[in-house]
Order: sequence, then structure tokens, then C-alpha cells
Amino acid sequence: MPVKIPNNLPAIELLKKENIFVMSDLRANAQDIRAMRMLILNLMPLKISTETDFVRLLSNTPLQVEVEFLRLDTHTPKNTPEEHLEMFYKGFSEIRENNYDGMIITGAPVEMMKFEEVSYWNEITQIFDWAKTHVTSTLYICWASQAALYHFYGVEKVPLNNKLFGVFKHHATEKKNPLFRGFDDEFYIPHSRHTTILKEDLIAKEEISVLSESEEAGLAILSSRGGREFYLTGHSEYAPLTLHDEYVRDMEKGNTIAPPHNYYAQDNPQHSPVVRWTGHANLLFNNWLNYFVYQETPFDLAEVPLLGEIKNNG
Repeated sequence: MPVKIPNNLPAIELLKKENIFVMSDLRANAQDIRAMRMLILNLMPLKISTETDFVRLLSNTPLQVEVEFLRLDTHTPKNTPEEHLEMFYKGFSEIRENNYDGMIITGAPVEMMKFEEVSYWNEITQIFDWAKTHVTSTLYICWASQAALYHFYGVEKVPLNNKLFGVFKHHATEKKNPLFRGFDDEFYIPHSRHTTILKEDLIAKEEISVLSESEEAGLAILSSRGGREFYLTGHSEYAPLTLHDEYVRDMEKGNTIAPPHNYYAQDNPQHSPVVRWTGHANLLFNNWLNYFVYQETPFDLAEVPLLGEIKNNG
């Protein structure tokens, strides 16, 4: 099924070139289908490429998904034209009375700051709390995962000696979790971060389940409330050239940085990247949409605030 996104969103033409079927509001409104309502809070600086990354993954499912984009009321991005935000994004004040089947909250370029020093911390924690009662299941990505774990459970992030940068091998610690249906024993996830969450800091947090980790990259996927929240420390949504673009950007700034690990052929930046994560990325998002959104969400979204923990563990 196609994914329904706002009319004239730049991602439409980009994804059509990849033979991905996307549908504008005008066409979708003519169909008598209860689409899954998905809200994406996009905190990344390059909003158009991030929009495309997530719509690409959400489109690869037999379910029809209707996507809305959310912006913060208390923060104005520097790298996206105001016209784009006005046309395609809604503020939190506009949607806070709504309910959604699923939500994605992206990473943000504020990783090295203390959480309370982030200018929009008060608003984003309000959104975190709101999502617990207005969304069936929420994915927190990279910085958002650290921020949500800190806000909900007091888990502190820890600085790394060197940036974790590249594509790393992972395994599922709870193989029977429906999130990993169809997964191989080993799978890859891109990471790009300067901080981490330590497993020993979760020992006393019985509400948090560790679902996947890596010998090199550490904790990768965690959950709480049986799948009402998932915390992804990596970037399964990354396009093939995203790590390359980050590497070039940092080099041009004069930053000292090693090439992304296990990314370029023969680990040589003069060679093309070897893409080894997109198959499992599609499977991850499909399983989330199917088992933790579609099969758990009420037909009447007004009933979302009445949901308890998801019990789908087998």
C-alpha cells in the first residue's frame, strides 16, 4: 500500500524516482480506508532528507500509513526554509488534542549539551509525556532515545572517548520479540554519536527491556511498557550516503575524525559504501508497524488514552 504524505512534499518526487508509491492527500481522501496515522517529530537539521528517509521505510508495508510532520513551537530551525515548515509541519499546539497510532521522534544535533540546557527541553518533555497517552507506540531515535530514557527513568548518557561512527554488527537479546521476526542472527545498524547509554545503569530499571546490542556499539534497541515505547540508539533509517556526507562535512570543517567503520569497501573512503543495513531496517519498521501499532491500536483513535501495556511478546 502507498504512504500518504502532504501534497507537494519534496519527498514525493524523490521517492517516485526510487519506484516507491506515495500518495498525496487529494488521492488518499477518495479511498475508504482507515489509514494508520503516523506523527513524525523531525528534530534533524536537514529536514527534507530526514523526511525522505522515514517515508521510504514507512512506505514498504502492506498497511496504508498517513504521515504528519511535527515541529516545535519553541524552536526555529536554521537550516530549513520557513516556507517549508509552514507548508508541511504542524506545531505541537495544533495537534495536542489528537491521538495517533504511531510516532517517531528523531535525533537532534544537541548531543553534547546537558539535557536541561537544550533550549526546547521543556517543550519536548511535554511531548514525551503527551505521547505516552496519545500514541499507541513511539519510536525514539538516537538523541531522542537518550532524552526519553533520561526523562522517564533518570538514565544518564555517558560521553565516549571517540565518536561512534560507522556500521556495526548487532544481535537480538530477545529473539522471540515480534520486533525481530524474520531477522538473521546478526544484522547491521549505522551509528553516529558521541555519547552512549551503559547497560549497568539499567540494572535497577526493571521497566526497561534490552532487546538488541552490539559488542562494538553497545546498547542498540530498548523498550518499555511492552512496546509502547522503543528506544533506538542508532540510525537504521539512514540512506546509503548519509554517513559519507557526515564524514565529508566533518573533514571540510577540519575536524579530526576517522572514516566511518565498516562502511566503505575495504574501509577506504576512496571506494563506494557497502550498504548492509537496509534490509533489516525495512524489516524492523514493518514489524513495529504490524505487531506494535496495527495489531494493538484501537479502530477509534479516541480510545488510545485507554490502552495499557502491550502484551504481545511471542
